[in-house]
Amino acid sequence: MLSTEHQQTLLNVAKQSIAYGLEHHKALPIQTTDYDSELQEFRASFVTLHLNDNLRGCIGSLSAHQSLIENIAHNAYAAAFSDPRFGPVTTQEFEQLDYHISVLSESSPMIFSSQADLLEQIRPGIDGLILEDNGHRGTFLPSVWEQLPRSADFFDHLKQKAGFPTNYWSDTLQVSRYTVESFS
Repeated sequence: MLSTEHQQTLLNVAKQSIAYGLEHHKALPIQTTDYDSELQEFRASFVTLHLNDNLRGCIGSLSAHQSLIENIAHNAYAAAFSDPRFGPVTTQEFEQLDYHISVLSESSPMIFSSQADLLEQIRPGIDGLILEDNGHRGTFLPSVWEQLPRSADFFDHLKQKAGFPTNYWSDTLQVSRYTVESFS
């Protein structure tokens, strides 16, 4: 668990990275040694932006490939300026943004014999899922359970996000789960 101080540092870096991006058109450069060792650990994260209680951007990493502090700076910038669902955040919007950060655990593959078996294993409200098959991949953070509280609906929408029809099933389908530590 991240301390309240570390959570606040990450939220501040996310905001600073977007402010830096508005001026310099790139993420805030991070000197990792300026931060506590816990924030230097390689961790995956998502940064979600809301404007007036509506989604304004969400970008993240599913695997830990850089320090958490760098990952937050990168993902905040990308959520503000590179989410293909939205145009770039404007200077006017910047001051009104709400920030939500999800720090991911390592994902673990799930073993299942059928969709029904898989759905029984999923923990609503707890599990984030990664679905992969035939070069397609999609993920839902655990926060998506708020909109899709039934396991079947959650999984069907995840299949659609990954580019499959809701009735898609394959023996090569891979599903992994992860949990998150979330704060805003």
